[in-house]
Amino acid sequence: MADAFLWGLLASISLTVGGWIGSVFKIGKRPLGLIMAFGAGVLIAAVSFELVFEAVKRSSLTLAPLVGFLVGAFTFFLLDLLISRLGAHGRKSITGIHNPNLAVPIILATILDGIPESLVLGIGMIGGAKVSIGMLTAIFISNLPEAIAGTSGMVAGAWSRRRILLLWLGISIVCAFTSLAGYALLANASHHTISFIQTFAAGAILVMLSNTMIPEAYEHGGKLAGIFTVLGFAVAVSMALFE
Repeated sequence: MADAFLWGLLASISLTVGGWIGSVFKIGKRPLGLIMAFGAGVLIAAVSFELVFEAVKRSSLTLAPLVGFLVGAFTFFLLDLLISRLGAHGRKSITGIHNPNLAVPIILATILDGIPESLVLGIGMIGGAKVSIGMLTAIFISNLPEAIAGTSGMVAGAWSRRRILLLWLGISIVCAFTSLAGYALLANASHHTISFIQTFAAGAILVMLSNTMIPEAYEHGGKLAGIFTVLGFAVAVSMALFE
């Protein structure tokens, strides 16, 4: 059980690392856009191979994967819409400015982004299985540009470095507990239930990618963002094959 927490913390600690990088160094819009494109490609591969493919194998000849996929997409869309109206709509904007009074909406929005990923990381360890290196890497890599971009807006909004790092560290810990919850609460769940949750997470992640990371990557990385997305996808697929 402790392993699920520690692996979840390792995957999400890149948020804190990205927050530190963003608060110390000034990274150009174009490089950050390309990094974000690479991270998006990695996550798309993880969704395809680690979540959807595994869910379909686990619960074949049922509608659980399809229902989970659609429910996850619409649930994330509605919650994201609600949180965005509270002031967190530009949380991943490379050129955004986050006022200090928007801390709560930004925290909620970032946790919303991280919960599906962390949950399935813990689920993947049920039954004594080893942690999925592909999923772990995908979460770690994709979190970096997200945190750097979010931090750039916090720095522009005159947040202190201490407050920025504490925020990202707190979110990393919440994501680690989410991974632990996925392992502990679903250890005896049926194949259909786990399949539903895997595709629920997949639908949520795809909506997040489509609405936030990919548009930002293209806006600042230009057409080269497409190549970096493919490179990220290829790296993640290679890791899955190696694993």
